[in-house]
Amino acid sequence: MLEASHNNELPAIPGKRYFAIGEVSELCAVKPHVLRYWEQEFPQLKPIKRRGNRRYYQRHDVLLIRQIRSLLYEHGFTIGGARQRLTGSNGETLERTEKPHTKKLLLQLRTELEDILKLLDTLK
Repeated sequence: MLEASHNNELPAIPGKRYFAIGEVSELCAVKPHVLRYWEQEFPQLKPIKRRGNRRYYQRHDVLLIRQIRSLLYEHGFTIGGARQRLTGSNGETLERTEKPHTKKLLLQLRTELEDILKLLDTLK
């Protein structure tokens, strides 16, 4: 089983539009078969499927997977409990209610965007 502090050591999400299941597996420290299982259990997780049912995840999917991983592995939620935590009473996703986790992700995103801006400035 993964250590509780392992989520803090996850790699930064590259500035790509789509990610293959293997890439998401590495970015989130979750095996591909677990990702496929979570697709069945969490209705919010719907990667785009193309040729041959190949899955292509977007950035918001990767962030959601990291949140699911945190709820399950760090906070000790069951699958059903994590599903309820992510879904409000009116069926809306409550991804933003995890303030410490979301705040960390937003800070990471901001840092990545600032790095991209610096890179673009050097190219001018």
